[in-house]
Amino acid sequence: TRHNSIHTNTAMSEPSSLPLPIVTAVSIIVLTSFLLSLLYLKNTKPKPALDPVEFTPLPLIKKESVSHDTRRFTFALPNGPTGKLGLPVGQHITLKFTETLADGTTKNHQRSYTPVTGDDVDGSVTFVIKVYKAGVHPKFPEGGKMSQHLDSLEIGDTVDMRGPKGHMTYNKNGNFTVHPILKRDPIQKRTAKHFGMIAGGTGITPMLQIMHAVLRDEPESDVTVSLLYANQTEDDILVREELEACLKQYPGRFKLHYTLDRPPKKWDYSTGFITKEMVEEHLPKAASDGSTQILMCGPPPMVKFACIPNLEALGFKKTDYFVF
Repeated sequence: TRHNSIHTNTAMSEPSSLPLPIVTAVSIIVLTSFLLSLLYLKNTKPKPALDPVEFTPLPLIKKESVSHDTRRFTFALPNGPTGKLGLPVGQHITLKFTETLADGTTKNHQRSYTPVTGDDVDGSVTFVIKVYKAGVHPKFPEGGKMSQHLDSLEIGDTVDMRGPKGHMTYNKNGNFTVHPILKRDPIQKRTAKHFGMIAGGTGITPMLQIMHAVLRDEPESDVTVSLLYANQTEDDILVREELEACLKQYPGRFKLHYTLDRPPKKWDYSTGFITKEMVEEHLPKAASDGSTQILMCGPPPMVKFACIPNLEALGFKKTDYFVF
């Protein structure tokens, strides 16, 4: 009886398990699968909302008046309410619509814009666009075809878009890449400790995109931004509240100065076109190591005749500035 009791206890205490080599192999497979899954998730970026070649229709979901001639348009992304735009900082988006002419034929119109939102906003993309009405400017009697079309849209109407597009990509910590217009030319990699920005009118939108990346998205960085913003009248200053909020939010890292063609009587900033003195006083000085980089966006005559000659007179080389 005693023998049977011992035998029974021994049998009950033996684990009904797989041999150790099989357990080890299974554990290795499970662990490897888990690590590979983590690696896949880490290296797999969400699919961008837009295609760089094919146009995608995006519906208008919100339309706001920013000023007498400027609107804020918000469109829903095709990849759902939690989708990301996926637009690299420094790049822009091409919008297209088809106009039906009086004789029944059609004509496509395309225009590129920089959105004022990016991956910080889920499910939508927003543009701030100045509307150029017909019959206002004698040089452009028909006005801006695209901006007038956008202004005519009702909620739910769609606009075809594709992207990204552009020759500049901001990375991080002042590092950015300039992609050449001609493919045979080399890609330039630049690093800025100080960004100087010159914007005219709606040319503020790419500046805003870079500002957000440098200031808001990199709070521990010591890269600075100085903005010289030119407009015709005080009412034409776009996103003024947002710009002046940045002054309070990023003291020591952000400077702002305006110039107006037709200022009001009480005006604390500059008057007239961009001058050498304005650049010298309100933007960072040229650096021999290229660590001061000037970004420009505005009407071509402003850039060609007021900005570049004054920058070069102050010692800036072609590799020290970039024009959007």
